[in-house]
Amino acid sequence: MTLSEIVRKLSLEVAGSEGNLERRVVAGYASDLLSCAMNRAKKDYVWVTLQSHANVVAVASLLDLAAVIITEGNRPDEETLARAQQEGVSLLLTPKTTFTVVGELSALGVRGEPEPSS
Repeated sequence: MTLSEIVRKLSLEVAGSEGNLERRVVAGYASDLLSCAMNRAKKDYVWVTLQSHANVVAVASLLDLAAVIITEGNRPDEETLARAQQEGVSLLLTPKTTFTVVGELSALGVRGEPEPSS
C-alpha cells in the first residue's frame, strides 16, 4: 500500500514533504514516546503519534520512515514543517485519535511488526 492510498482512504491532510506519497508502506507503529519509536519503528513504516514537534521529524528521518501520522488535531509549527520539507519527511495530519487511526490502518492491511517469539 502506498502513502497516497492511505492519505485518500483515511482523509489525511498532507504537511511537510509531499514528494514521497508514492512510497510503499510495509508496516506501522504507534507510540507517543520517541524512545519507543526509535527502538521499534523501522524503515518504510508509518508512525502514528500525537506528538507534533521537530524531534518527530528527526526520528522519522533517522529511521527512514515512510511517514508520520499526527493525530488528535495536533499541528506542527512552521519550524517543524520546514524541517520536514528539508528532510523529505511526510507529515500526515488528522483530527482522529491514535486508536481510531491504527484501527483504520489495520483494516486496510497495514500491520504492526511481528511479536517477538518467547
